[in-house]
Amino acid sequence: MQLIGPDVQPLTDEFDVLLDMLVFDGAEVLELGCGAADKTRQIAERTGVARIVASEVDSIQHEKNLHVTDLPNVTFKSYGAEQIDEADGSFDIVLMFKSLHHVPMADMDQALAEIRRVLKPGGVAYISEPVFAGEFNEVIRLFHDEEAVRKAAFDAVARAVDGQVLALREERFFRNRVRLKSFDQFEAGIINATHTEHRLDDDLLAQVRTRFEQHRGDEGYVFEVPNRVDLLVKVGV
Repeated sequence: MQLIGPDVQPLTDEFDVLLDMLVFDGAEVLELGCGAADKTRQIAERTGVARIVASEVDSIQHEKNLHVTDLPNVTFKSYGAEQIDEADGSFDIVLMFKSLHHVPMADMDQALAEIRRVLKPGGVAYISEPVFAGEFNEVIRLFHDEEAVRKAAFDAVARAVDGQVLALREERFFRNRVRLKSFDQFEAGIINATHTEHRLDDDLLAQVRTRFEQHRGDEGYVFEVPNRVDLLVKVGV
């Protein structure tokens, strides 16, 4: 299993990667760490998925999700990947979009064991994680260095495969673009995200702003983010 991937990686939208790697028609899907449910909505509205259970541990965001009323095939719940409140063998697909590294490091192995438990035999887990590289990462690491937790997430996946908790079906690397209109948008969505508390003094905030402003262009602020996807399958019962 590679950590960084090839030097040349395709630039694409993750939803296209998702559709290329998974079949959603008639599927029972669990999304862990759904955040503001952007991917949840895309899947619910643009595929033939049977149902989605979308879980989020951030209580503030979960409360917002409970007010979504136009996705009848989606149920919003609140629990972590390390303690999934669902029956054994309930889902065809489990999704984690950039959320495994938010699980406490001591609980990552348990999270992957829980994913196996709730998957049906032959079911798959799509684990997407940002690679610790790229200019967007260099801005964020000024106030929130995720190198250790991202490596821990990749190591947990490797242990799950080596220990035959889940089998690796495919590993894929790609880049996606993050477009922002202003530093205010970055501050609101990243620095002040409700799932993580960041405390920046005036000097550090100024450093982050300066680094961010270096990427201003005709389209606003555009960053290319490298990602790795591990598609894991439950073998046996």
